[in-house]
Amino acid sequence: MADGETPPQRKVIHVDMDAFYASVEQRDDPTLRGKPVAVGGSRARGVVAAASYEARAFGVRSAMPSVTALRRCPDLVFVRPRFDVYHAVSQQIRAIFADYSDAIEPLSLDEAYLDVTADVRGLGSASAIAEEIRARIRADTGLTASAGVSYNKFIAKLASDQNKPDGLCVIPPHKGAAFVASLPVKRFHGVGPVTAKRMEQLGILTGADLRDRALPFLQAHFGSYADYLFAAARGVDHRPVRAHREAKSVGAERTFETNLSAPDELHAALARVAEAAWVRIERSGVRGRTVTLKLRHADFRTMTRARSLALPVTSEADFLRIGDELLDAQLPVPDGVRLLGLTLSGILRDAADAEEVQPSLPL
Repeated sequence: MADGETPPQRKVIHVDMDAFYASVEQRDDPTLRGKPVAVGGSRARGVVAAASYEARAFGVRSAMPSVTALRRCPDLVFVRPRFDVYHAVSQQIRAIFADYSDAIEPLSLDEAYLDVTADVRGLGSASAIAEEIRARIRADTGLTASAGVSYNKFIAKLASDQNKPDGLCVIPPHKGAAFVASLPVKRFHGVGPVTAKRMEQLGILTGADLRDRALPFLQAHFGSYADYLFAAARGVDHRPVRAHREAKSVGAERTFETNLSAPDELHAALARVAEAAWVRIERSGVRGRTVTLKLRHADFRTMTRARSLALPVTSEADFLRIGDELLDAQLPVPDGVRLLGLTLSGILRDAADAEEVQPSLPL
């Protein structure tokens, strides 16, 4: 590229498998097809790892306690997760991606960004590339994927969710700002329930509402996060697709509607947090040596306690056992606990473990 020449407009695809875990189970067991399926444990402490679209119609969602899911959908069929199968299918999908780009940023087993600015197969457009990728995924795995195509990662991810399941949404540069303005802010990546609630209290419900707030206003209410929000509301995102994206930690936490103080209640709650965290750990494909417990008291005092091991934690049972031991050391808590979290860190990065930490893509 000559000096002063403007770089080409990025072309980014975000591919997201449709109800991935549940769809794999329905593919492999024809008796589950058309039925509401939840991948996860059905026991009292169980957590839904994934839900089929038939289950989602009843309001069943991932990370939901299994007892709640059953109340919403009494005919729900629970299936134990088979992470080895999900990993194998994910590798099939990533092999397809590698035929279209070297710049691939996996977010989990079932979604990834691809920078296809360089049309290596000469298909003519990013939307044509996305359609071919989706067709190959269907042919090779028997599963469906949705895709968003746009000029940056932020909008591509929003677009992939627009026409689910088995859909494609293309947002060209001249439509980006208007598309973002039309969406509820709770759909923005990084805007969780707490932030969405705070925005609602400030009268910010849509991207247009967010766009109309000045940067100083956003800085006053959201601190360093304001710059991201200000740019996102205008459809701006300069982050590149990173081919080597490493997780530093993976976990989950839960805030309770009422404070918990009884040891059996706390351990039951931690079991649900651990199961939700382990789903994310398996989905990300990482292994680590440090387990960290996060505990927030009723008066909002927050403490963390961690334990590092010589070998990686390789099972949910060991992950929970260490969490339980860390929790036991903090009992009793007469003032009550409003939040529990459990995280795996100390992610392994040496050559022997590289494939687990950051799965390589066949080229």
